[in-house]
Amino acid sequence: MQLRYSFRLYPNGPQRSALARAFGCARVVFNDALRIRKDAHEQGKPYPKIGDLSKQVITEAKKTEERSWLGEVSAVVLQQSLRDLDTAYFQLLRLPQRHPQRAEVRRAPVQVQAGQPTVRTIHRERPLVDHDRR
Repeated sequence: MQLRYSFRLYPNGPQRSALARAFGCARVVFNDALRIRKDAHEQGKPYPKIGDLSKQVITEAKKTEERSWLGEVSAVVLQQSLRDLDTAYFQLLRLPQRHPQRAEVRRAPVQVQAGQPTVRTIHRERPLVDHDRR
């Protein structure tokens, strides 16, 4: 048995700012890693692995002065944004595009036996009832 719970969070002022900071940092890391992957793809290079991206976009970026604020949030949030990018990248760009196929509409074969039309189904034959003749 699977249970599902529905709940809603109402963060206060400091919690709101902490969540906004975490979401903003995750967005910056995601966009930087996506830019690096797109540049590698356009130049014909193999795409960077998630470990290389983590080192370049998170670890080395924290050491620079312009991205030092990445150290203020949990590294788990930043790593998860890279995993989300990896999942999205493989699902959208690397897999062949599949288009939905329309189902074939087939008519049931009708047989006429001894003047009475019947429809053949998998399990048994059913007589066709003509409602106009009643």
